[in-house]
Order: sequence, then C-alpha cells, then structure tokens
Amino acid sequence: MSLRPQEARAIIRKRVKRVPEGESISHLNIMPMMDMMTILLVAFIFQVSQTAEVLNPVALPKSMSVQPMSELASVLVISPKGITVQGKHIVSLKDGQIDEGNLDPDGATITPLVEFLGRWKRSVEETARKRGQTLPPVPELMVLADRTTHYRVLQQVMASAGDKSVGYGQFRLIVMRAEPQGISAKEHN
Repeated sequence: MSLRPQEARAIIRKRVKRVPEGESISHLNIMPMMDMMTILLVAFIFQVSQTAEVLNPVALPKSMSVQPMSELASVLVISPKGITVQGKHIVSLKDGQIDEGNLDPDGATITPLVEFLGRWKRSVEETARKRGQTLPPVPELMVLADRTTHYRVLQQVMASAGDKSVGYGQFRLIVMRAEPQGISAKEHN
C-alpha cells in the first residue's frame, strides 16, 4: 500500500504538532542504527580475515639481517609437501593445509610439531649442559618457508613453537623459492 503525497504530508503535520510549541526535537534515537553498523562491521572484518587467510600466500619482505645464528638454533622447513625439523619429517601438507587430525581442538597448534619441538628442545638443552655451554634465555627457531605457504600454516607453526611446553620465543623467517636441498639434522650427542 502506498501513500499519496497529501496523506504523507498530513501524517508529518500530525507528528510535528505532537511536539509542544517552542520545543524542538532535542535528540534522535540512533541506537538501532549503531547496532546495525556494529553487526555489519563485525561481519565485514570476519569475512575479510577469512578471505585473506585462504587466498593470500605468505609475502614476507626481504631480510637485511646479518646477525649470526646461534649454533643452538633449530631449523624448521615448511615446503609444499610438509613440515620438517632438523631434517626429520613431522607432518604432511595437503593442498597447502594441515590435516585437522594433526591440529589441537582449537586448530591453533600442530600437535605432532609441539611434541617433537618439546623433545628436541630438551635434547638440545641436555647436550648444551653436557658440553658446558650456556643456553640463550629465549631459544631461537629458524623457519624456512616456501613462497606458496599459506599464512594460516605459518601462524600454526609459530603458535606451536611458542607453546608453553616448547618455549621458542625468537623466530627468523626466510622465504625460499624452492625446497632446500641438503638440510640435515644436527648432531646432538
């Protein structure tokens, strides 16, 4: 049902007459509009984060760092095929993603990686103690990532390495064009 212009003007005049003379409308109720804008903003941010996570591979800047690596630093490689630490294959990737069976219930950390890095860190600490070396306060992990690595995988790797049971706190990120050849496990005997 549509209103004719005369009916619309009559309704407006009635509404205006309800406001006592000399008073003006001092406020508008904008709460419903603010609620809708908040909902739209949250939906937009969620959609953008989901799209960026799926579509964008890691695009890291070139490093200009010339600081030497600690000999106690561990090397983690993320290739299109899987994740390796110190030359030992930990978990495979399928279509650039980690199988959900290898993730914790939240999907934030990679369970086999957390377990392996925890054991690896303890063996490095034990070896350093036997040699009389002092350990750095925050262990360092060098992450070599393929250019096609999805941001979500890199995020899960860093969350796994930073897990409280593992404790890596410093990362060096290096972007590769192809999977490196000849990276082998360090001897810790």
